[in-house]
Amino acid sequence: MYTIGVLGSHSALDVLDGAKDEGFRTVVVCQKGREKPYLMFPVADEVIVLDKFVDMIRDDVIEKLKSLNTIFVPNRSFAVYVGYDNIEKRFPIPIFGNRYLLRWEERTGECNYYKLLDHAGIRRPKTFKSIDEVDRPVIVKIPEAKRRVERGFFIARDRDDLLKKAKKLEEEGIIKLEDLEKTASIEEFIIGAHFNVNYFYSPILRRLELHSIDRRVQTNLDGIIRLPADIQLELRPTMRMIEVGHIASTIRESLLQKLFEIGEAFVRATQELVPPGIIGPFTLQVLVTPELEVVVYDVAPRIGGGTNVYMGIGGQYSKLYWRRPISMGRRIAIEIKMAIEQDALDKITT
Repeated sequence: MYTIGVLGSHSALDVLDGAKDEGFRTVVVCQKGREKPYLMFPVADEVIVLDKFVDMIRDDVIEKLKSLNTIFVPNRSFAVYVGYDNIEKRFPIPIFGNRYLLRWEERTGECNYYKLLDHAGIRRPKTFKSIDEVDRPVIVKIPEAKRRVERGFFIARDRDDLLKKAKKLEEEGIIKLEDLEKTASIEEFIIGAHFNVNYFYSPILRRLELHSIDRRVQTNLDGIIRLPADIQLELRPTMRMIEVGHIASTIRESLLQKLFEIGEAFVRATQELVPPGIIGPFTLQVLVTPELEVVVYDVAPRIGGGTNVYMGIGGQYSKLYWRRPISMGRRIAIEIKMAIEQDALDKITT
């Protein structure tokens, strides 16, 4: 009997709940001080609590996961806290999906999602290699000064405004100026409606599915936009864009054609650049412009955090495939079950 495992953060409850729906045993690996949700909600048959998430590459933890016959589902927290090198070289547990694609979620380095989007021919915001190149409004994506795994964001009108705001944010202890040239990504700022488009690519059924769409709730941006304009001008709060939740959404039906086209192009690009390519869930974060052009501004080559929205109710487009709405966690479990029945686990794990 197989066990579906996950790191206790991000979208773990979705994965665990979906696995239980399909009759799998479940295991969750937690970090001390963050384990309570997985103890309080009865969806994990086994709860492993460690001092740090990265301890899951220890021999005793690996042996425990092996003894449970675990298939591990990666999420963003797994990639961030355990690390790409550890995942690729020191975690000999079958991973649902392509473990070598996880590092392509970054914006810098040899492996980055800009390269995937360009290879796919998908429109994305223009990027600037240096501050001196900036000649239009931009959004700067930069690690926070204290919480290095979190991405800070700020918007600037031009080069001079960028430098002015960066210095202010450093004075407030939010970012480090040295990161501007080292690890920051400076992108053209495109005004449009934002959507997180959650897809699923099935190697077993050999098809791309559009599962669901959600939108982010961010602090303190969400609080600022609820204030009247005169109060915003009076307080002049420093805007933060820290993701803390998601809400379900839909998109106008005439745009679905474009969503399928960019989804298919992205799948092909991953297959060509990082064989065997994307397996299972992935998210393309898009902006829809007033001209109804779809621009991809971020990529998640794994399960998205917003899929927790659909636990119990299912993704709004999933019913069109299964005649009943299902969660992303359950869709993962269904794919694993089909692979087991067809003796084809090698098609969905790496």
